[in-house]
Amino acid sequence: FGGYVKPENNKADRKDRRLAMNRTGKRQCVVIMRERGGKSLPFIVRNEGDAVPFVRDHVGTLTTIHADEGTGWDALHAGWDTKRVNHSVQFMDKGVCTNQAESYFSRLRRMEVGTHHHIAGPYLNAYAQEASWREDNRRIANGSQAMLVAESAMASPVSRKWAGYWQRKA
Repeated sequence: FGGYVKPENNKADRKDRRLAMNRTGKRQCVVIMRERGGKSLPFIVRNEGDAVPFVRDHVGTLTTIHADEGTGWDALHAGWDTKRVNHSVQFMDKGVCTNQAESYFSRLRRMEVGTHHHIAGPYLNAYAQEASWREDNRRIANGSQAMLVAESAMASPVSRKWAGYWQRKA
């Protein structure tokens, strides 16, 4: 998410945005940890490899982890039973898949494209948390979801982060 580089008008003047030297350096990754039938926990990192310490802090050692073949996840084999699937070959291999994570990312992308239109870097974590909450509560009726939000808002103190955020810092 983020790190958009506006292309030049003429095709001959355009830079290859896949190359590191032509990127803005603002790009961030959203990593999601999901339990089957349980909760989701998203967090923001610079690249996938930076996520391993978060996994170490939040996942028990007896857990089986399903991941894709990204090189950032190689360190997971040291502490957990890790099963990997290579998406360039197949999407599922003998019961190993990342469909729960893909479902979350689909919802997050649709939120960005269809509802929010742009997700600014400082707020990416808040949007990721919202998508996680929506994914975890997708089977609950809309009225019940509204009640959950209202009850949580009433029970929470004033947020120092969100109070007056539209006024910007002077």
